[in-house]
Amino acid sequence: MFLGTHEPRLDEKGRLILPAKFREDLSSGLVITKGQERCLYVFPAAEFATITETLRQAPVTAKSARDYQRVMFAGAHDEIPDRQGRVTIPQGLRTYAGLEKECVVIGANTRVEIWDSAAWNEYLADREKSFADVSEEVFPGLF
Repeated sequence: MFLGTHEPRLDEKGRLILPAKFREDLSSGLVITKGQERCLYVFPAAEFATITETLRQAPVTAKSARDYQRVMFAGAHDEIPDRQGRVTIPQGLRTYAGLEKECVVIGANTRVEIWDSAAWNEYLADREKSFADVSEEVFPGLF
């Protein structure tokens, strides 16, 4: 499980140092791909394989499933972090997420998300009030 908020910077080569507490779970390989709200999703390779298997079950006749899979897999990049815990984020993914230098890396349960710092701050400011004001069950049987 990935938790917390971290603020690494992209270097001039488009590399980002993963937070130390995430490195062990990502050390054997990871996949970076486009996520919703213009962030990047980072999955451990094994988790991405599980997602891939689930998506494989979608009917090829469903246009929305085809569209989603095309965007997700075409933008995906797999790699193994180096000894310093750095990963290279390809230019296409950096452009998609608006990443330049200041980033926010958050733990989001089974995945890590990488956000442009300004975009994350705007997203969080917009969503924290509604989160704090939730007065009905969001996940049935859980809360």
